[in-house]
Formats: sequence, structure tokens, C-alpha cells
Amino acid sequence: MKKPIRILSSLLAVLMLLSALSCFVFASSNQTYTKAPEIFNLVCDGYNQGTRGPISITQGVLKNGSSSKQVYLVTLSGTEMVFNQSTEVITDLLSGFNLQNPYYTNVVSTILANIPQNSNLIIAGHSLGGMIAQQVAADQTIKAKYNNLNTVCFGSPLLAAGSREGTTRRLGDVVDPVPYLSGSLFNNTLWAILGLNRENGGYGIHIITAHCESYARFDVWGAYDVTGAKNGGAKLTLDLSTRKFYQSPMINW
Repeated sequence: MKKPIRILSSLLAVLMLLSALSCFVFASSNQTYTKAPEIFNLVCDGYNQGTRGPISITQGVLKNGSSSKQVYLVTLSGTEMVFNQSTEVITDLLSGFNLQNPYYTNVVSTILANIPQNSNLIIAGHSLGGMIAQQVAADQTIKAKYNNLNTVCFGSPLLAAGSREGTTRRLGDVVDPVPYLSGSLFNNTLWAILGLNRENGGYGIHIITAHCESYARFDVWGAYDVTGAKNGGAKLTLDLSTRKFYQSPMINW
């Protein structure tokens, strides 16, 4: 009786090994995103109190109809008071008037150092991060070395209108005032209003909550695809094993 038992035990061990190998082989780090709130949630991973940094870069594939393109998703979180991190109020003011600032400079340097030239980019940001995204999309060095396909801004003011590369889409809750807090309003008031995609999250007078929470809600923004297009069909598949975060210091600027 011992021999059959040993054979059975061996077969069970082989089956367990094959099962483990199967999980290893078929496990994938790829994740497909179809809606704007999913991109917003990726952006918000940059709010980490400086432990990883406000900038992230991930390789992926953007599919829109019959078109399929290799891309790098660059995400930029917004205002966060962290020691020696350039996401504070001073940067808000500088970026709001479309001026040079350390966050913008650091994002450009990070892209140049970590993304191959001639690559396709998608840049997404929330609040201050969306302003920086627009500045980067208008940066002459970035425009010369990369192909920026889309800039997606959540609760961000209008910046650098007319000089950005690619398509820029700004999403703003109807009670979120931040999309209008920009020096660009003096020259682009009409486009700052008409160029904003607005949806009502039902926040009433709770403007801060709307600014921070509305863009994660599928019931409010679920009709917008990963490029910020309403009723669009674009899909973004990211290889999350390639995702890396980067710091944006104040010093050495």
C-alpha cells in the first residue's frame, strides 16, 4: 500500500507545481483603463507626502478605434505641503501666471531623463498638476523631442492656450472654482469658460470637496474616456511593472 500512496503523493506534488507555474506564467502586470476617473486615481497616487514623489511615468498602449500607439503616461498630482517638494502655494502662483517654476522644470527634466526621444506622451494632472501638464505640453524642448498626444486636466485652470502640443481637455465640476483661478483668464476668458468640460457632482456649497473628490466619481465623469473625451472610446493599457515615481524638489532650481 505504501507504493500507491507514494505515487499519489508525487502526482499531487506535480499538480501543485504545475498550478503554481501556471499562475506565474499567466499573471500579468497589464491593466486596461477606459474612463477618466481611473486616470484621476492614478494621478492621485502622487499625493503620498513626498515618500515617492508627485510625478509618475508608466509605459502603455493607447487604443482609439483602429489606432494603436505605444505611449508613456505622465501623471502629476497637485498642491501638497511637503518639505522641499515644489507642490506648494508659491508654485501655484507661478504656474497660474504661466511662469517658470521648480515643478515644471523638474517634470521636463524627468521626462528627458527617463523617456526615449520621439516617444508618444499622455500627460494628466490634478489642480496644480494640470497646470504643470499644460506648461509641459507647451514647452519647446518637449515639443521638439516628443509627440504629446493628450493632456488631461482635472480641476485645473487654463494655461498656455494656443501653444500646447496635442489635444488638451479640462474637466471641472460645476461648483469647483479652481479651473478659473488663472492669470490666463485676462487674455483667454471666453475659452477658459467654453473650453471647460463641466459636470455636476451635486456638492452645493462644498467647493473644496468638489475639487478633491468629484473627478474620482464614475457617476459624474464615467462618460469621459481616458483622454478626457466625452463619449469617447479610447482605452489605455498600462504595464504597471514599469511605473516609477519621481521627486520634485525645491532646491537646486
